[in-house]
Amino acid sequence: MEDIDTIEINNPEYYLNREISLLEFNWRVLQQALDVNVPLLERLNYLCISSTNLDEFFEVRVAGLIQQFEIGDTYIEADQVNTQEVLKLISARAHELVDEQYQVLNEVLLPALEEESIRVLPRAEWTDEQTKWLSTYFAEEVAPVLSPMGLDSAHPFPRLLNKSLNFIISLIGRDAFGRNRGYAILQAPRALPRVIELPQELKPDGQHRFVFLSSIIHAFAEDLFYGMKIKGLYQFRVTRNSDLAIDTEETSDLLRAISDELTHRNYGDEVR
Repeated sequence: MEDIDTIEINNPEYYLNREISLLEFNWRVLQQALDVNVPLLERLNYLCISSTNLDEFFEVRVAGLIQQFEIGDTYIEADQVNTQEVLKLISARAHELVDEQYQVLNEVLLPALEEESIRVLPRAEWTDEQTKWLSTYFAEEVAPVLSPMGLDSAHPFPRLLNKSLNFIISLIGRDAFGRNRGYAILQAPRALPRVIELPQELKPDGQHRFVFLSSIIHAFAEDLFYGMKIKGLYQFRVTRNSDLAIDTEETSDLLRAISDELTHRNYGDEVR
């Protein structure tokens, strides 16, 4: 054991990078979802917490690092890892974390839920009756609040809402106005539930059956494009800079400044 008088406090080996440490904490949160001693729905909740934490990490911590890198700020923490290297480390570790989240969901939690008579039905397993009900649900509850946005030279890629559910769609044919769009963007409003439970008459007694909103949109999105066929439909999400940047010394109306920042934070710069 080193004598305390001989320890070099400036030695970077004695320090952990703050951002990487936060990611490791989130990894430990995810491990709670694997603990069989934790109630099943609590395990599912831990998975959700780890996902939310990761979103917030990118919205604030990674957004700040990107800004620091872009302005050429050369400040280095005690661990002596520069901003560019930290961003590379974050990218690698975050990809591993997301892969683990999907593995925990698909290989551990969903099978465990199925043992408790709770199933999320993939599109390939819908019965004819379920498909008919879901088609009606799409027509009555989902389609009226969807607004497809065609992409062309006059309509560039839109600035999508932070963390919203989006789809990019490859189309074949011409629309009702004779235009060959090629591609369109579809954004699902947050007012729509992400998970829909099927009515009792469409599931076995004592069973619970659910369908993801994304699966419903995948199945029936073509109904939104009269006269056209969907060649491909791909789900994606954008995470944006949501950090509040307010100079309390320069602003004369702090409440208004905060209100303005909150209004614009859903459309900040992309960070993931």
